[in-house]
Amino acid sequence: MTPPDRTSGRDASGRESGVVVAAYGRRYRVERERGDEIDCVTRGKKSDVACGDRVRFALTDARGGVIEKIESRTTLFYRSDARRQKLIAANVTQVAIVIAVRPAWNPDLVNRCLVAAEHGGIAAVMVLNKTDLPEAAVTSASLDLYRKLGYSVLPLSAKSDVTPLVAHLSANRSVLVGQSGMGKSTIINALVPHAAARVAEISSALGTGRHTTTHAELYHLDSADLIDSPGLQEFGLHHLTAEEAALAFREFRPFLGQCRFRDCRHLAEPGCAIAAAATQGHIAESRLASYRRLAQELAAKPAHWELRSAS
Repeated sequence: MTPPDRTSGRDASGRESGVVVAAYGRRYRVERERGDEIDCVTRGKKSDVACGDRVRFALTDARGGVIEKIESRTTLFYRSDARRQKLIAANVTQVAIVIAVRPAWNPDLVNRCLVAAEHGGIAAVMVLNKTDLPEAAVTSASLDLYRKLGYSVLPLSAKSDVTPLVAHLSANRSVLVGQSGMGKSTIINALVPHAAARVAEISSALGTGRHTTTHAELYHLDSADLIDSPGLQEFGLHHLTAEEAALAFREFRPFLGQCRFRDCRHLAEPGCAIAAAATQGHIAESRLASYRRLAQELAAKPAHWELRSAS
């Protein structure tokens, strides 16, 4: 490995290092070690670069560069469907899942975000937004099953005060995820007052026109990094096996390996320890149903399926 030049930020090959702070298709904004940002592309038609990646790039001119290497990652948060994978954020320590009192939130999507975090070795916290609405108490009570599983649930009214979230972000690089309409943009604008101006500036530089959070962007807070991501409508996990999915449901773990059949998929097999645990109240029926929908989806994927990066 070529040692870097600590004074210039370049290695012996003339490549610089930096962090990807915005990802727009195959175009990226990279924060250089000296603090400014530069537009970069990748070679070829496909890219495995994620927001938050540390990369090495070669300058093509004073304003642009080509990413030539992705440094080793500590974590990667991503989703995948029948056609491709979609990278969301790299090198994050925490996933903050935003749900709201209104509109209704999708438990399957939340569960899949938690599964992706568990599988990736990333901590997760749930943010309950719009708690100023009258239905807040009912929605909060519906999250008790997650509290019992050890997930923190932070009540929040982003339009008036985001202070409860700040302490959970401190000393972390977090990625903010959630369905459209949950108030994620309101949270970002409250935490990062210059976010709208930064988005407009990047969109102008990349020639993308008006931008409405279609790709991930990284912001520096006082003691943390925060990656904003596009609103989610679905969260595929085709890169997992059913066994990996079951292991990522943390309440399943004490019962795994106790089924009558070693290859039990916990769907409708006799002697299933997971199903028995649900009947006895140790596992929420809603979580088991969510797992089963995921397991059936994974069972239906083609045998030759393999990951292909989003281009």
